[in-house]
Amino acid sequence: MKRYGVLLKNELKLNIRDMNMVIFAIAMPLAVLVVLGFLYGTKPAFPGADYTFLEQSFGAVCTVSICAGGLMGLPLVASDYREKKILKRFHVTPVSPALLLGVELSIYMLYCAVSLMTLAVAARLFWGVTLRGSTAAFLASWLLTMVSTLSIGLLVGGLAKNAKQAGVIASLLYFPMLLFSGTTVPVEVMPGAIQKIIGVFPLNQGIRLMKASFLGVETETLWLPVLVMLAVTTVCTGLAVRYFKWESAAA
Repeated sequence: MKRYGVLLKNELKLNIRDMNMVIFAIAMPLAVLVVLGFLYGTKPAFPGADYTFLEQSFGAVCTVSICAGGLMGLPLVASDYREKKILKRFHVTPVSPALLLGVELSIYMLYCAVSLMTLAVAARLFWGVTLRGSTAAFLASWLLTMVSTLSIGLLVGGLAKNAKQAGVIASLLYFPMLLFSGTTVPVEVMPGAIQKIIGVFPLNQGIRLMKASFLGVETETLWLPVLVMLAVTTVCTGLAVRYFKWESAAA
């Protein structure tokens, strides 16, 4: 635990100084919420709905920080450390792949948690957004969504040969997931074919859970998104630790 604490403290300081995740994982989701708030305010999600567009979209807005940390920040940091030979130096220390990946995972979980609290306070104060369902169910679905998405980032960052390759892979994952997450356009109004395609994204599975738990809406397919995200988390984390590369191929 002492190694974990020291490494976490140092890595977090470096990460905050860089400011990228402060901007994209905390400031950007808040900006999205503010824009949606000015555009839709307290308008119903659809004619006759007893909840607002912001309440319907709150879970999707929360995933902006999850995407930023899990699909961009985490892979790029790990691959950049590899390319700069920083991981090679770690390799001759008692730091294991599991410990290093665990520390990086903790940092981005912290960013997501700060973002969630910031969004919840702002949405409540300015637009009266309230949790209509179970707090425990919403937090559980948010946590599962975050962990499954971060596990994908662990895999990309653990295996990418360099920052350039990680950036390409991360972009191919980040932009489609964010674009079709329902943050700006509800998934329900998208064409049926697109809904089927994006339905396989673990992020969208998580958004379905968060939306249902936030609004207190019953869903008959609760087990499916849970199983999908648990499977993604298990497979990606296991592969990331098993095949973690300390050095790039060119080293």
